[in-house]
Amino acid sequence: MLKFISTRDQSTSPETVSFKETIFRGLAPDGGLYYPREQPDLTEVFESFNSTSSYKEIVSGLCNTLFSGELSEESVRRIVEKAYSFEPKLRSLGDGLHLLELFHGPSCAFKDFGAFFLAAAMDEFLKGCRRKALVLVATSGDTGSAVARAFLGRDNIEVVILYPSGRVSPLQEKQLTTLGGNITALEVKGSFDDCQRLVKKAFIDKGLQERLNLTSANSINLGRLIPQSFYYFYALSRFENPEAGEYWFSVPSGNFGNLTAGLYAQQWGLPVRGFIAATNINDVVPQYLQSGIYNPHASFHTLSNAMDVGDPSNFERLMTLFNQDLSAMRRMLLGEKITDAETLKTIREVSRDYGFLIDPHTAVGWLAARRWQKLNRAAEIIVLATAHAGKFPETVRQATGMEPELPEALKKVLDLPKQAVQLGNTSKELSDFLLKQFG
Repeated sequence: MLKFISTRDQSTSPETVSFKETIFRGLAPDGGLYYPREQPDLTEVFESFNSTSSYKEIVSGLCNTLFSGELSEESVRRIVEKAYSFEPKLRSLGDGLHLLELFHGPSCAFKDFGAFFLAAAMDEFLKGCRRKALVLVATSGDTGSAVARAFLGRDNIEVVILYPSGRVSPLQEKQLTTLGGNITALEVKGSFDDCQRLVKKAFIDKGLQERLNLTSANSINLGRLIPQSFYYFYALSRFENPEAGEYWFSVPSGNFGNLTAGLYAQQWGLPVRGFIAATNINDVVPQYLQSGIYNPHASFHTLSNAMDVGDPSNFERLMTLFNQDLSAMRRMLLGEKITDAETLKTIREVSRDYGFLIDPHTAVGWLAARRWQKLNRAAEIIVLATAHAGKFPETVRQATGMEPELPEALKKVLDLPKQAVQLGNTSKELSDFLLKQFG
């Protein structure tokens, strides 16, 4: 059975916890992030897949191995059936470039894949018991909308979403703030980093944790991060003999959960050559790869706002995964910084040359991939298309003069009234609100 330990537990016999414990704790008691104590070998499982394997079949096969001894095959089946009424789509464009479309879920962003799995897993673990959970999540855009849709109407689970005032797109804000029910939106006066700091402090407040049974749905929670590794396996299963190719993933990166999930997949047996960490001007990880110095800072506001993170939480997992070895990290990771001007130009060029629209986050991954192709002609690069262009009509319009089509799932929220509580950016204000509302 897979066990997990904290990134900050340096003892010779660290505390190990189950998958169930990790998803309900979210963060370790010492403030660290959970990661697998031993890396499972999924090579044989991956080799049993082929280009006709469905997404549900792939997820079930991986989960039955990863969580053997903790989840029965029947439990896995229920989780997968509840979680996935949608799947990724791989679009091959020629010239060694491929697009993995991850925006076909209810919130039209890649985070649906992790959020819906986490919600279904929590449902399964809470079944038949009187325990309740309060899910606390910080969002820079897409996480909140995915979590809100995934947990809406779930029994025994309340969700509180913190988002930075004025720093998410109008459509993203509608997705966060119009559901009501067991979903509460807090509009925080500050940046995403402020929201993330408040969430982390709440988790290490033992009194608050015990009274409210707090957990997270950010990528600090392995129950959301691990399922994001599954679509990397899906992508390579679409190719014949992927072991013989030079496959790379270009990953638009902010909090680095998506990239960390890919690195876990690689460690578990996925035959991938490497990853491109594609960021906007919040480029602390590309800077670290270049200089060896990690220099977090307040986040800068960009067109790819879901990646506006100046101190990514999952950097701690990256360092643990590579045993603090910068050379090893450089062998597997390339870092690229893309500006807003380059993002707009890329959206425009993709529209002109390929006849479809991409969102600003995907544009960051696209341009980073193109740069690497110029240096490595043998590379087959899979760009993660992380959100539907319709979520960012202002940016797409600015780049192309065109109006992106809005998916039906998004049209429904436009005329709904906003329901949000304004909050300052201090821990006391958050804890007072939580205790008054849920204590």
